[in-house]
Formats: sequence, structure tokens, C-alpha cells
Amino acid sequence: MNQPNQAPPQPASDTSTHAPGPATRAAPNTDGIWYASYPAGVPREIDVTQYESIGQFFDECIALFRERVAYVSVGASLTYGELGRKANAFAAYLQSIGVEPGERVAIMLPNTFQYPVALFGAIKAGGVVVNVNPLYTARELAHQLKDSGARTIVVFENFAKTLEDALPGTKVRNVIVTGLGDLLANGLNPKGRLLNFVLRHVKKIVPAYQLPHAVPLLRALSIGYARSLKPVRARHDDIAFLQYTGGTTGVAKGAMLTHRNIVANLLQAKVWAAGQLSGEGETVLTPLPLYHIYSLTVNALIFMGLGGRNILIANPRDVKRVMMIIRHERFTAMTAVNTLYNAFLDNDEFRARDFSSLKLAMAGGMATQQAVAARFKAVTGQPILEGYGLTECSPIVSMNPVDVTHPRDFEGSIGVPAPSTQVRFRKDDGSWANIGEAGELCVKGPQVMKGYWNRPDETAKAIDPDGWFATGDIGIMDSRGFIRLIDRKKDMILVSGFNVYPNEIEDVIAAHPDVREVAAIGVPDPAQGERVKVFIVRRNPALTAEQVIAHCRKNLTGYKVPKLVEFRDELPQTNVGKILRRALRDEELAKQKSA
Repeated sequence: MNQPNQAPPQPASDTSTHAPGPATRAAPNTDGIWYASYPAGVPREIDVTQYESIGQFFDECIALFRERVAYVSVGASLTYGELGRKANAFAAYLQSIGVEPGERVAIMLPNTFQYPVALFGAIKAGGVVVNVNPLYTARELAHQLKDSGARTIVVFENFAKTLEDALPGTKVRNVIVTGLGDLLANGLNPKGRLLNFVLRHVKKIVPAYQLPHAVPLLRALSIGYARSLKPVRARHDDIAFLQYTGGTTGVAKGAMLTHRNIVANLLQAKVWAAGQLSGEGETVLTPLPLYHIYSLTVNALIFMGLGGRNILIANPRDVKRVMMIIRHERFTAMTAVNTLYNAFLDNDEFRARDFSSLKLAMAGGMATQQAVAARFKAVTGQPILEGYGLTECSPIVSMNPVDVTHPRDFEGSIGVPAPSTQVRFRKDDGSWANIGEAGELCVKGPQVMKGYWNRPDETAKAIDPDGWFATGDIGIMDSRGFIRLIDRKKDMILVSGFNVYPNEIEDVIAAHPDVREVAAIGVPDPAQGERVKVFIVRRNPALTAEQVIAHCRKNLTGYKVPKLVEFRDELPQTNVGKILRRALRDEELAKQKSA
């Protein structure tokens, strides 16, 4: 997640993503200055030993909140008690087919009841969860299965054909298949079976596939119910997740997130929000996929610690369908990314909702644009609260203070470092930056990953000998300890020897009322090195390139003003709505090569 910053131009310098060795200068004057900005009662450190494993945390939540509703999906409810029973049954089934502690279990599911059942079942069996994007192509899926060495996968039947095509050359031997309606029925309620029939035979959205040895999830649970679960004692340093990252910038790598990493992040968030969210009656809207680290930690785990209720959205891009699902729902919190907030705000029904119950709107994954934040505040009365995180950090690194009784306006800051977290900014010469100086954000804390799976060379590039993880994001810390990100090092545009940050350009253009979405990239230029090109999805089809450039001239220094403007019907995005600048750059390079 990146934030724009109105910083003076900086001369071009080395933008390598390789982490240099330990900084050559002593500790900077930024160390610890953020503690004075902590909300009252928030400790500087957390006790990571409170839970030994995610499984222990899960069992405690089930015991505390057994009668409460944990998840809502397609009009049905799943209580904590039912979730615990189903997860234990799935864990027992995994053990019955030979899944050993430490063995990788892939989960390829959207936001349905099956996801938390499979997730916590795999954890209780001692497995290592490999989260898989259901929208992956066969090539992408094959890479992840081969790289992780997964032998077991749980897959939604809509994507079973992709799995069939990806299986050759992998170690997968156990396949569990499920349909949308499988866990919706209670007792004799035929709703689930009817829904599966309609999707398969009426709407025909389940492609034909051949997985002769696949086991239906309902059968797996039936087997598990009849067996006893053998307790598995996971420890802090045991890997809980292989969470793949880097797919938007290169070949995906598996971040090894341990039980300690995840537990630390849970506790960091818990003490940060203590006294703000009661837990009793809290309902969170969950449009982001639970297999993504942001939603996984915040929605599936942190809100579980509050005994909260999750409203699952399987396809957030179908905004009309989302509005139907939440029409009669009152939620106290929601998590989304900038593009999703923008899409919701363009919907008449969303804007007309009663938001009196909303306490907290959280953003992550990408920069939240000022224009979107301002529209959201005008519609809901609440600001968008930003934090910052990465897959490699489980993901939370920094957070803005939470005060649901006195919400403040969006400030564009990603907050201050979480408890037990150290943040510094490394300059290109290897020295640490001081207050107001830009540098690459580096993190040290209990939430930082163990390393990249089977990639010691990539781990060494990312984590220096002193334990500092280099994020690849450039930022600045102010005198209060608040962090403002400028941009990704890899996305920086070099114009006539000066660094130009896409986020700043995008934020300016997004403020134009006729712009729906925008992305900025650098394209090669023989005179300037690079020039700025922007891709725009128009809200008003009458918008012209000349109007865009004129708007930029009023708000940007000359060398930052785009030289090229291209209008499109849509922009390439990741599964969570992050705009893929890399895909746009690759298109431009391909055009130049073919010219």
C-alpha cells in the first residue's frame, strides 16, 4: 500500500530492490519517537507468548463465543460452535488420509463457509496452509503447487478444471472438491443442494472436469465426524502459512509465516484497538478474499478474537449483487481497497444506505486516494482509516490511531509502527534516514516472516544480517512518528534525472470529477530517460486528454505532468483490486518492440 507525498524532487539514484547490508550510520533520530503518538493505554510491547499457536487461539475463540454467529454467506449463518465442529472434523479427515504435521495443504476457495472450515481444519491437523487465488490460470496454479510441494488441495468445483490442467508434474495426491451450496443447508433444509443444482445445470457455470479420485467435502466431513482428532501441538517457530507474494512484480515466492508471526500480529492489533471495538455485536463486511493476507489476518482472525460476525462476499466486483446481499445488513466495520471503495461510492444504493452503525472503515493493499477518502467521508460520515502492511509482515506494520468516538479526517498517513515493531528508512548509500528524510522503509519485529520458501538467496536480499526487512517502499517519518509513503521503488519514474512517483500523479488525476480510475507509468524516452504516461477509465466519456493535462499542470511541477494519456474501459487489476502497473508497462514495451 503506497501513499502520495508532496516531497521536493530528489536526484535519481540506485533503485535496486536488493537489500544492502547493515546501515553504516548509528541509529537515526526517528527511533521510538512514535510512542508519544500511541493512543492512551496502548503498550509499547506485546507478550507474544500469550498463544503458542493459531490452533490454541482458535480453540479459545470457539469456547468463548460458541453460540454467536461467526460467518454469514448467501443468507445462511454459521456459528462459532458449528465452525469448530466442522473444522475439527476436517482436521480428523486430513489425518485419516495421512496428512502429517508440516505438510502443505493448498486451499483454492472464495469467500464461502468452506474457507474457514478448511483453513482451521488444516491448522488443527498441523498442516501448513498454502492459500491459492481461485482465479489463477493453470500455469500460475501449477507453479504454486510445485513450488510449495503441496500434496493435498481443497478446491471450489468452479475451478476444478483449472486444477485438472495444472496437476501434471505436481505432488498433489489428495483432492477435496466442494460446491457453493455444500455447507449452506441445516438439517433437512434443501437450499444448498438446490443452489448447487442451479449453478451446475441451469446457469452452467461449473466447467466439466475429470478428477476421478477427488473426494467431495461433505463426504470428507462425514468421515471426519466418525474419527477422533489427534491433538497436534504446533510451536511458535513452526510454519503456519506459505503465503505467496510477488506475483504482481515477478515470479511468486512463498513467504514462510510462522505461528509466532501471525499470533504477534493478532495481539498487536488487539491492544491497538482495545476499548474501541467492544466485540459484542461487531459485524464486519468482508468483500476482500480471505486467502489474501490482509483479509486473512484482519477479517478471519482479528475479528474472530472479538467474537465478531463476518459477512462474506464471494465476488465483490459484482457491486449490484453485493448491494443485494447487504441490503438488510447493518455492519460496524468494513475492509476494502481503494478501487473497491470507489466502485461502492459510484453505486446509488450504497450512497443511500444508513451508515449510523458504521464505526470503522479500513483500507489496505494499495494507496487510498484523497478524492475517494473525501467522497467516503461525505457519504458515510466516517473517515477511511489506513494502515500499512505486507505479506512478509503477516501483514500489519503500522496503523493509524483508532478512535471511533472522535473520528478524524483522512490524512494520507499510514500511521505509526505497531507495538513491538521497529521501523527505519534506509537511504541509497546504506545510512539511516532521519526525520523528514526519504528512504526505503525497513521493518524489524515479531511479525516479520521467517524467510522465502526454498529461496535463501531471495531471503538474504530482503532481510539483512541485523534482521531488518527491506519492504521496497519509499517513505518518510515526521516528528510525531507518523509515516507517509511515497511509492514503490520498482514503480518510480525517472524524468530528466528526477524521481517521479506514480502515486502522486494518480492522486491528482483521481481528484478530477470525470475520472473513475487512473494508473501512471514511465515509458522510455531518448531525451528525458522516461516520460509519464497515464491510463484513465473515464466517469464522463466527454473527458479529453487535453483536459487531463491542463488539470495536471495546475497541480504538478512541469516534469511530473503526463506527456501521454490513454483512455480505457478498464485497467488490469489483481484479485483484490490493486491496479497492475507492471502489466501496463509490459504492454508498452511490447508495443515499442513491435514498432
